[in-house]
Amino acid sequence: MTITKEQVSAAIRTTQAVAEAIRELKEVPSGQLYARLMSVLSLSQYNQIIDVLKKAGVVSESNHLLKWIGN
Repeated sequence: MTITKEQVSAAIRTTQAVAEAIRELKEVPSGQLYARLMSVLSLSQYNQIIDVLKKAGVVSESNHLLKWIGN
């Protein structure tokens, strides 16, 4: 399967949108955020995005509470 530039761009925009939502909320229960996004993201996709944001050091997670720690 070949991944297109459009798919990569969409993945980046989606990750940025999730990051922006967490940043604006400052903190949010992960399940609550996923409930808002489940019509557009699978649970696997959502978890991958959250993992990317945690590895980037902009989001932390404790007891399923996501907190914005980036700039």
